[in-house]
Amino acid sequence: MSFTTDNNSTPKSMSRAKGWTAEIENLFRFQQAGYRDELEYIQVKQGSLVDKWPESGFVKKLQRRDNTFYYYSRKRECEERDINKVKVYAY
Repeated sequence: MSFTTDNNSTPKSMSRAKGWTAEIENLFRFQQAGYRDELEYIQVKQGSLVDKWPESGFVKKLQRRDNTFYYYSRKRECEERDINKVKVYAY
């Protein structure tokens, strides 16, 4: 998934996740921290890099808008019951 950092990057559509993947796991973590996805996080945090676990590629740490931090495990955190809550945006 490639991201651009222009200000016109509003999603064209939204759907709900149907099954778990690594991409859904990371979207779950961004949305739990109050962001739509990695693109919005980078825009709000002005190019701040996202810390990820090297072995899994999952998001490791996110800074919320109120400057507190969320720290995530290297293992899966999005449970089956939460999958349908994850929003997947198409650009």
